[in-house]
Amino acid sequence: MAQSQKTEIRANRSSRLAGYLVGYLMKCWGLTLRYEINGKPGVTAPEIAPAPVIFALWHNRIFTMPPIWRRTGGKNRKSVVLTSASKDGTTLATAMSMFGLGAIRGSSSRRAVSALIGMKKALREGFDVCVTPDGPRGPRYQVQPGVIKIAQATGAKIIPIHIHYTSFWQLNTWDRFVIPKPFSRVSVIFDQPHQISQDGGDEAFENARIALEKCLSDGCDDHRS
Repeated sequence: MAQSQKTEIRANRSSRLAGYLVGYLMKCWGLTLRYEINGKPGVTAPEIAPAPVIFALWHNRIFTMPPIWRRTGGKNRKSVVLTSASKDGTTLATAMSMFGLGAIRGSSSRRAVSALIGMKKALREGFDVCVTPDGPRGPRYQVQPGVIKIAQATGAKIIPIHIHYTSFWQLNTWDRFVIPKPFSRVSVIFDQPHQISQDGGDEAFENARIALEKCLSDGCDDHRS
């Protein structure tokens, strides 16, 4: 037992160290990029303080959002991100902390119930929640039902985020993770909010899921293959 606990602690320390390195890399990389920000719903305007919302973007686009979160209205909002309960989730949560973002641990594959409870609690306490609805394991570009459940239970609106790069690399991972090339231009678009009915049945729920999936897919500029 003592040996396994020691191994677990060492793994956590390694994951946290990796997170600091990832966060530092994201900060440095972000300084080389040129950003264009379009906040259609008004969430980026500092004079507007809307109710907490759910931000949704595809898993393979998360690399460039944290470095500019404060520039998109984040400095006037309290925000948390949903990360997995795995070691990779610890790395991501640590990296996000370097940008002033909190974390809720859990996912559709691990600790799903605690993740849902955590997101509900965060929204009710005034925090925005940022999710990657096709993460953490895919399928790529397919919205999982969790984000719709949270929006339905809390009444929070879902704001899709589209991110485009003029030049980028794609990794050979399940999500074809996208990394913009240094000095490329990054376009960040906050789309119109999706309001999920709290009274609809199964058909309305699925229609809402499909509508969000279509919106995010329509705003994606790379190939699905």
